[in-house]
Amino acid sequence: MFIGRQYELKQLENLYNTDKFQFPVIYGRRRVGKTALINKFIADKDAIYFTGVEANEKQNLENFSSSIMAYLSDDVPAAFQSFQAALEYIFKLSETKRIILVIDEYPYVAKASKSLASTLQMLIDKHNDMSKLFLVLCGSSMSFMENHVLGYKAPLYGRRTAQIKLQPFDFFEAKEYFTKFSQLDMALIYGIVGGTPQYLLQMDDSLSVEDNIKNTFLNPTSVLFEEPTNLLKQEVREQAVYNSIISVIASGATKLSEISTKVGENSGTCAIYIKNLISLGIIKKEMPFTEKSSRKTLYSIDDNMFRFWYHFIPANISAINRNMPDLAYKKIAPYLSDFMGPVFEEICKQYMWKQLEAGDFAPEFTDIGRWWGNDPKKREMAEIDILGTVDNNTAIFGECKWKNETTDVSVLETLVDRSTLFPQYKNKHFILFSKSGFTQGCMDKAAEMRNVKLVGYEDMY
Repeated sequence: MFIGRQYELKQLENLYNTDKFQFPVIYGRRRVGKTALINKFIADKDAIYFTGVEANEKQNLENFSSSIMAYLSDDVPAAFQSFQAALEYIFKLSETKRIILVIDEYPYVAKASKSLASTLQMLIDKHNDMSKLFLVLCGSSMSFMENHVLGYKAPLYGRRTAQIKLQPFDFFEAKEYFTKFSQLDMALIYGIVGGTPQYLLQMDDSLSVEDNIKNTFLNPTSVLFEEPTNLLKQEVREQAVYNSIISVIASGATKLSEISTKVGENSGTCAIYIKNLISLGIIKKEMPFTEKSSRKTLYSIDDNMFRFWYHFIPANISAINRNMPDLAYKKIAPYLSDFMGPVFEEICKQYMWKQLEAGDFAPEFTDIGRWWGNDPKKREMAEIDILGTVDNNTAIFGECKWKNETTDVSVLETLVDRSTLFPQYKNKHFILFSKSGFTQGCMDKAAEMRNVKLVGYEDMY
């Protein structure tokens, strides 16, 4: 089943229809659906598809030759003597017809053949004016693709005609995978595995959320049980340090000084590791929205699957390894609602963007984020879940409540009070999101104010 990716497919089709040489680079984390996207795009087109493997140059060249021979059996040598010869052959073929050449897992091939990038550079410069080749380089090693394909010092720098960094699905795309989960269960599933397609495919909507957790995260033989460890092994060298950083962030350390103290590394060293984790989409860096003070920078886990795993699996590893999933789940269940708080905030932001894109959200904001800081009147820390800017005089203030009880008027009153910390905005709009709806008092107050939106989770769905 192919879900979403309509924007990316449209961009690829637009490039393809130019009938000129094109060189899009597609990259993203493992399991995010790059190969599925490419297969969908080339399904009705002339294409040579080659996937690199972790082997030497000879083996990859033989596999590349086989891919070319599978495409055209006539007048093809038994095997090409070099990547340059093989690529020259394809460039010549593409002078008279549109051909797609996909090199998937390009980092494996480029590492095995050190001259491949320079060879590609030379052939692109030589042939691009007369070629109709549609060359796709695809890779899962984020650091390699960004440094050795897209980077300023890379031989291929400036040759690409487009780049697509494939991201996980948002909540509204992810739910298209399933038909049987209840609305509330779907939010939990997204909170547990996020929007990575291969993680979503591990979920079974004929089972409860509890059984899905037991069958995957609490099962030492499942794919997801070892996924964070395996992904780090593939992406980074000093896995133990990265693992420690993610663990302490999951336990509540959010500032660089806290993280470095708990990990036992200096702040400069930790900052480098964290930067790499940010590039992998595992950690995110936040500053209070509308502010640029690095002193207030906080770090948190950005990937839902990593966040769930590091919150709950290490603490229950003994029970899991002893095949006691019921006991492990009993330790996890009481904390799931609190765990879902930040997930729901993210879903609410995604909803606002979706509504804005559809022309159904007013006022039309330019950006949204989260704010935290000091309330000088109350002499305490304050937080606003969603702060959106419309223009210099207008802002949106939002609160998200993932609770089993209906949201009361006091939540709205607190939000209005905190909005006074931003006197620069004369026109203020308020939005409350709630898992369980709103009390009559809250609805009456919102109607009286006339600048308040109340959005229940079921309305968003």
